[in-house]
Amino acid sequence: MLKHRYNANFGGGACNLMPNQGFSGFTLAEVLLTLGIIGVVAALTIPAVIQNYQAIVLHAQLKKSYSTLQQALERMSVDRGERVKAGDFPVWSFARPYSEYFNTVLYCGNTGCVGQESEDIEGEGMQYVIANYKTYSKSRNVATDTLDDGQFMVYDGTLYMIENPNPQNLPGHLFVTVDVNGYKRLPNAWGHDMFTFQIMSDGKVLPMGAESTLYTNLDTYCSPDSNHRENGIGCTEKALTDKNYFKNLPR
Repeated sequence: MLKHRYNANFGGGACNLMPNQGFSGFTLAEVLLTLGIIGVVAALTIPAVIQNYQAIVLHAQLKKSYSTLQQALERMSVDRGERVKAGDFPVWSFARPYSEYFNTVLYCGNTGCVGQESEDIEGEGMQYVIANYKTYSKSRNVATDTLDDGQFMVYDGTLYMIENPNPQNLPGHLFVTVDVNGYKRLPNAWGHDMFTFQIMSDGKVLPMGAESTLYTNLDTYCSPDSNHRENGIGCTEKALTDKNYFKNLPR
């Protein structure tokens, strides 16, 4: 049997070409199978990665908003020469001066930033609601009762909504609700990207749901099973302290 040997010289060097040296490539079927596996893995993992990223962002935005509104209140207290606290302001008189301590780009009056509309709720009668905001369980539109005493928007889109009723009728009711990622960005739901803080009678700012605040019953005010029109208002303290909070939001 003849053994074939090829010997070629290129530029003074030798190049031996031996047939059947064992080189092989991928078949089309193997390539398609590999791509299919990659696609399945991506489909399974990417949603979880996105969800984790969104959770981190929302938590960071919430902490930033909490710090910002506290700093604004401290500066306001310094200018007034006394600590700002619940009970100091007649009805509707807090939002305008408070907004001056932010980088406010739009002051909207009572509800002008988001608007409101009437809705006939069976068993509850007519209510004013914000159609683009949902409760924590997303089962109904958010009522405007605690959001309609002044609204303003800052340069990064964060929206602040104030509850400042007559302190003689509702002492201790001075709330600041923040849409931490802005009205134009979803999910627009209480306890998801909208959170409420209470300014106390001693001037402290507490996340709603904390001890001594007005909404501490989480079965009613921060529950996926609650149909209450203020479900979500009590979630703020939990959102700040529970590291898994944003990963377990109702869908």
